[in-house]
Amino acid sequence: MEMKWWILAMVIATAGIVEGDLSNPPLKKKVRGETVCTQGWECERWSKFCCNETISEYFQTYQFENFFSKRNSPQAHAVGFWDYKSFITAAAVYQPLGFGTTGGKLMGMREVSAFLGVVGSQTSCGYGVATGGPLAWGLCYNREMSPSQSYCDDSYKYTYPCSPGAEYYGRGAIPIYWNFNYGAAGENLKADLLNHPEYIEQNATLAFQAAIWRWMTPIKKSQPSPHEAFVGTWKPTKNDTLSYRLPGFGTAMNVLFGDQVCGQGDIDPMTVIMSHYQYYLDLLGVGREQAGPNLSCAEQKAFNPSSATASS
Repeated sequence: MEMKWWILAMVIATAGIVEGDLSNPPLKKKVRGETVCTQGWECERWSKFCCNETISEYFQTYQFENFFSKRNSPQAHAVGFWDYKSFITAAAVYQPLGFGTTGGKLMGMREVSAFLGVVGSQTSCGYGVATGGPLAWGLCYNREMSPSQSYCDDSYKYTYPCSPGAEYYGRGAIPIYWNFNYGAAGENLKADLLNHPEYIEQNATLAFQAAIWRWMTPIKKSQPSPHEAFVGTWKPTKNDTLSYRLPGFGTAMNVLFGDQVCGQGDIDPMTVIMSHYQYYLDLLGVGREQAGPNLSCAEQKAFNPSSATASS
C-alpha cells in the first residue's frame, strides 16, 4: 500500500531531527516585489521569514539538553515527556509566521531564549531558580500549579461551551486556562481541545504548539502578541507609552501575565521569569547583555487587569 505523502514527510522530518541535520538553503522568489523563501519541512511555506535561518540551525539538541538538564531527573513528574524533537516539530508550524525567524539570527536566538525562558519558569513546579535544583524545568504537567477548579466560564456557552466533565486547568509548556482559550487554541491547532483538554498532557508536540500559539496570538485585537511585543514589530500608542509599555521582553510578560507579574515593582514572579530568559541567553552563547531594551515590566500598567478573566 502506497504511503501517503504527509506520512512520508513526517518520517523524513523526524529522521532529520534525530540526525541533527535540518539545514537546507532557502529557495527564493519575488511576490509583489517582496522576496519570499521556503526551505525544507521546517519552513516549507513561502514566507519572508523563511529567508532567515530556521531554529534548528542555531538551537540544537545539545543546547535544549543544557537548558532543561533536570527535566528527566528521578523526582520529575513528567519524565520522558518534553523533548527537542517535539519543540522543533511544534515550532515548524509557526516559523513561517516569524517565530524564531524574525529579524535575523540574533533576534531569533533571543526570541527562542525568551519563549523558553517563560516555559522554564512556568513549568518548574514553583522552583524559582533558573540555574538548576531538583525542580529545574518541565517536571509538572501543570495541574499541580492550579487551584482545584474546572476553569469553566459559562459566559462563553455559545462559542466555547464547556464539555461535561472536562477541566480547563493550566496545561502546556506555557499553561493555558479556561474553556475559551482551549477552544481558540484547538481551532488554530486543528485539535478538539475544547472537548478533550487532556490531549495537551498526552502529546508534547501539542503542548509546545499550544504554548507557541499563546506566544504568537494577541489576547485582544487592539493589543500585541507577546511575539510582536518582543521582536519590536508592534508600535506602541501614546497610551502605551504613558503606561510604560514599550517593545521588549517586559511587554511580552505583560501580555501573558498582566498584573500577576507586572506593575508591582521587582516582585519574585517577574524576576523569576526574567532570570530564566537571561540564563538561557547565557547558555545559548548570546549573553544576557543582549537581552534587549525594556526587559522589566515592574512599572508597566497591565493590558488586562486581573479583575477580568484570566488571560493565560
